[in-house]
Amino acid sequence: MESFDELLQKAEVAHGHMCPGQVLGVRMALLGLKRLGIENPRGTDRKRLVTYIEIDRCATDAIGMVTGCRLGKRSLKFRDWGKMAATFVDLTSGRGVRVVALEDSRELAQKLYPHIESKSAQQMAAYRELEDEQLFREQSVQVVVDPRELPGSKGERFVCTRCGEGVNFGRFKEVDGKKLCLSCARPELSYWTPLD
Repeated sequence: MESFDELLQKAEVAHGHMCPGQVLGVRMALLGLKRLGIENPRGTDRKRLVTYIEIDRCATDAIGMVTGCRLGKRSLKFRDWGKMAATFVDLTSGRGVRVVALEDSRELAQKLYPHIESKSAQQMAAYRELEDEQLFREQSVQVVVDPRELPGSKGERFVCTRCGEGVNFGRFKEVDGKKLCLSCARPELSYWTPLD
């Protein structure tokens, strides 16, 4: 695996700019991989890892870059919980580790670097140097990955009887004996509303 600085450069390119979230994301991913003993997540170990992320912020791009996990590969799972946290799961051993960024790390950055005017620059400097225990709480966890959610799994495909759109991986509700896509079955939960 590349050095921390090389990974940080790649994260910056993937994300489009450098920010505290990139530093935090690279550090989170490296800690998760270290705890699971996964040394080459984008190479020989690429099929061993599934990562769950709990926030749609900058760190997510860095985590995906370091781990090689991607939504399109079905190895990156998004849970919209608004937490700066990620869970790394080794599919081979069944072990998992959840890593959460500590709330007081921002305050610690201000205390360590009061001479740096920008909060962002304070955080980037601190997040590079602080010990893992000062930045993160980690917890061994068990994650049961549904076989239908595994990378490479091929799921049933059907066509929604209401809208006619194709749906993969069992994402449907049965209503009055008909298989409906989730947006037709529960339109109040849909993120979009048709204008016509």
